Amino acid sequence: MATLLDVQGLETGYGPLRILWGIDLNVSAGETVLLLGANSAGKTTLLRSLIGLLPSWRGTIRFDGERIDGFAPDQRIRRGIAFMSELGVFPTLSIDENIALGGYFLPDAQVRRRRDQLFQVFPDLAAKRRDAAGSLSGGQRKMLGIAKVLVAEPRLLLMDEPSSGLAPVFVKQVIDVLKTTIGGGTSLLIAEQNVAFLALADRGYLIDHGKVKLSGTRTELQTSSAVRETYFGL
Repeated sequence: MATLLDVQGLETGYGPLRILWGIDLNVSAGETVLLLGANSAGKTTLLRSLIGLLPSWRGTIRFDGERIDGFAPDQRIRRGIAFMSELGVFPTLSIDENIALGGYFLPDAQVRRRRDQLFQVFPDLAAKRRDAAGSLSGGQRKMLGIAKVLVAEPRLLLMDEPSSGLAPVFVKQVIDVLKTTIGGGTSLLIAEQNVAFLALADRGYLIDHGKVKLSGTRTELQTSSAVRETYFGL
């Protein structure tokens, strides 16, 4: 598979505080990659840097062969990168309005077509389409967050902690939805501390203190002593 995202030697942080220390990673077209790590490992900082919300101090970010680390977030979005934050939605806006924002750079007719397709996948959202997102349950908000980023049919979807704040039953629901809705060549880079998301991944990286501690296939990570040590102290 051709490499879609290629990151080499990425370093960044906040003010004088360096968080990432020379991150190397890549995502191929159509691949799902998991960024596994405990709280404060640097996962969110990495995603924020990839979408352009944080400047790169050193290193390079290439998307489909083009260097983008100097680009503004809107330039990266227009090239086919989408970002789902931990919150994922705007609580005061309706379901319809949230989904429309996800397709902000697209023609209205295309957004309506894609929204109607997504409402078939998420019938609970369709039934409440004019309700404020803040009125939804935690699980429904996550589904709306997923629909909001999928409306633009991104080439690369960056997801930050999709399990955050969810009970285990809803975590499984999010994983099942991603299994059934992601396709058509969309690549995923998911930052998570919940090892259940390994079920989605082709490959993964274990991030610890802003560095890549381990990379490998799903099976290699599932059986890794480094993962057991990081999560369970074994």
